[in-house]
Amino acid sequence: MAHDKRLSLKEAAELIPSRECVIGLGGVTLYRRPMAFSLALYARHLHSSAPSDITLLSFTAGLESDLLVGAGMVQRVRTCYFGLEVFGLAPHFTSLAGEGRIQIVEETEASLAYGLKATISEVGFMPSHAWTGTDLFKLRPDVKRVTDPYSGEELTAFPPISCDVAVLHALEADPQGNANIGGNQGVDRELALCAETVIVTCEKIVDQLDTADIVGIVVDAVVETPKGAWPTSCHPLYPLDGEATLSYTETAGTAEHQNLLSNWCEKHNISLSA
Repeated sequence: MAHDKRLSLKEAAELIPSRECVIGLGGVTLYRRPMAFSLALYARHLHSSAPSDITLLSFTAGLESDLLVGAGMVQRVRTCYFGLEVFGLAPHFTSLAGEGRIQIVEETEASLAYGLKATISEVGFMPSHAWTGTDLFKLRPDVKRVTDPYSGEELTAFPPISCDVAVLHALEADPQGNANIGGNQGVDRELALCAETVIVTCEKIVDQLDTADIVGIVVDAVVETPKGAWPTSCHPLYPLDGEATLSYTETAGTAEHQNLLSNWCEKHNISLSA
């Protein structure tokens, strides 16, 4: 019989190591972000001050990442974009980055894509023409240049990107962790193949899927979290909640912000009591 991987949101949040770790968060900008999971991790941190010293890995980072930065849980960020699109800058990240209080690993779409591909391929680097003619090498001395042994051409050698835990939000999944994530997939499939541990939150759990974007063999836990991406969108099931997103930006840095996050936790049935 196939293994049933269903866990509660609280149990899944406990899978994140208390020590320094790399967490990959799925979704794109303000679409299909694992908001319920980030809030559950925030609640855990309020109780125990753990996890901390997180490295956040995301193709693009948004609300789900900024709330963890604001809680003081993040020491390093690896993403090619950190913001809230039409709603402006990600307030906590922008503030801490401006003060030099958070480490930023300079990334582009190419460096993330090729770094993940190198990990999946189990090779020491992935060659590319990206970054040629730029000054990005000054910001990333770990990224080297190599000579193509066949053509003699100089290429960029992007090193592998490691990921301890990937958290992805799906439209639906089965108890074994097979999941459908919809059309705008970002790098979710790549994160699932790179991470040591994969957690899938989903709008609903069904008995069986006919097809799957994420295969259950790489998934360690699946959590049913209806509206688990709110206030970000989960097309075609529900749209972005613009008013809630605007409230987040307006209250950031004020005494009202913790009340807002408490209300969001309550909306996701996340307890803030010990």
